[in-house]
Amino acid sequence: MARIVFLGTPEFALPSLRQLMAAHELIAVVTQPDRPAGRNRRLKESPVKRLAAAAGIPTMQPRRLREPEAIAALARLNADLYVVVAFGQILPQAALDLPERGTLNVHASLLPRWRGAAPIQAAIRAGDAESGVTIMLLDAGLDTGPILSCRSVALAPDETGQSLHDRLAPLGADLLNRTIARYLAGDIAPQAQADTRATYAPQLSKGDGAIDWTRPAAEIERLVRAFKPWPGTFTSWRGRRLTIGAGEISEGELPAGQVAELNGLTAIGTGAGVYLPSELQLAGKKNLPVADFVNGYRDFLGARLL
Repeated sequence: MARIVFLGTPEFALPSLRQLMAAHELIAVVTQPDRPAGRNRRLKESPVKRLAAAAGIPTMQPRRLREPEAIAALARLNADLYVVVAFGQILPQAALDLPERGTLNVHASLLPRWRGAAPIQAAIRAGDAESGVTIMLLDAGLDTGPILSCRSVALAPDETGQSLHDRLAPLGADLLNRTIARYLAGDIAPQAQADTRATYAPQLSKGDGAIDWTRPAAEIERLVRAFKPWPGTFTSWRGRRLTIGAGEISEGELPAGQVAELNGLTAIGTGAGVYLPSELQLAGKKNLPVADFVNGYRDFLGARLL
């Protein structure tokens, strides 16, 4: 049985970790260092660390995996195979060279489409008809290694970043479990990616959720769904951040960012069509259905959002 080291950090990695714990010899887990979180900025363990600790699996938390001390610690594990699922750091070549059977990665897209850190959000934002998971062999590039297996899912019209995350995490775990045995038995021939078809999904930041009302309503609607729950989508009103939690598009014409009532509904003008928000949250206040928000803030109708 292969000696496996698992590298992962967030909730997305948990189904894959559970599959490995149940079916393989997992000798160690590598995850990101504890990070300050919440208003009190207390250190918070990663979901992967908590699960590994509960199972009694030794855990490493290198600040940077490329540091010589981290590489030396990995080498001492003498693993046959690494499995990476949303680890959060790029593995240097020195780490990739250690396991005899290489490094498998579970990636939340149908490679080579949406290489990079935020493939789930990118697929929804782009209006893709499908997404999926890919099991690949890692190399030194950014998600450029050869493909071992993949599985697709159709995107629902109301798909959000959260709902797609919750579908792809167990799908990736199941595909990983089915792929590892065949890979270790030599029954899979890795297939090179078509680099000419590659697209990229860079890491997201909080500022990426700012809405540009000059863009078409359909594009804004996809952005809101893609960035739910994080990093969220927002605009500015009264000099304060106004979060747009959900909504839909409609025909109509208003100046970009203009708020008005159309056919009995609260509408916001865009570059093409209007956007009908259904959830609004002013900074420091509760998230409200749009009707309750308008009742509470009578001057919202007629406002111009920035």
